[in-house]
Amino acid sequence: MESDELATKDIRLDPCIHGLLERMPEKVGQTLSDEQLICIKNALGAHRGSRHKVDIRGSFGRWRYYYVFLLGRERRHLSRKELRMTRTAKAVLVASFLLFSALTGVGIVYLLKSAFGINLFPKHDLGLWGWFKAHILS
Repeated sequence: MESDELATKDIRLDPCIHGLLERMPEKVGQTLSDEQLICIKNALGAHRGSRHKVDIRGSFGRWRYYYVFLLGRERRHLSRKELRMTRTAKAVLVASFLLFSALTGVGIVYLLKSAFGINLFPKHDLGLWGWFKAHILS
């Protein structure tokens, strides 16, 4: 309880609240109670105790630029447009992964076929095995 009393007494000295009070008319700032200021501070300090799995924040030295990288589960209710865009992005991502996996699989099977000397179509060669031997295996 003592810490709550200290927080209440010093709330106007807090840098966050002090900066907020400086940006508003003095008459308005004086009407805010300490309890209201504490609630404002808690609302503005929402990134403290963040519920993101990854929460990386920083700034670039002397420059006035900062970066924020957040990664976590989506908890907001999305609009229809956002849901449609999310589904489309997921479909493109899955399709790209499947295409990449299939092409990689076909390439590996082709290299194995060529390594064992199996020639399915006489006089037809993609040249992949020759390139692989010259650039990768040498």
